[in-house]
Amino acid sequence: MVGIWEEVDLGVKRKIHPPGKSLMMMEVQFETGAIGAEHSHPQEQFTYCLKGKLEFNLGGETVLIQEGESLFIPGDVIHGVKALEPSILLDTFTPLRNDLL
Repeated sequence: MVGIWEEVDLGVKRKIHPPGKSLMMMEVQFETGAIGAEHSHPQEQFTYCLKGKLEFNLGGETVLIQEGESLFIPGDVIHGVKALEPSILLDTFTPLRNDLL
């Protein structure tokens, strides 16, 4: 739900910020070892690490990001993430992910 923290996986919670017409933002918090399940969506995504260190599987490639770094995730690419320490991501999507709203 928009603007409310919700648990989505064990050790993972998110808050979806009010969206614009074609751009949206979501904050995601992870406990150490928490996993964001692999998935894909047609929307383009940028993820920015506000805190911590995470290991992404991006289309079969392992990518590490840490505080102050970002990662572009093209539409329809399978991706998932594991938190290597307590972490916070800020995700942006375009167009809107109506499946989350």
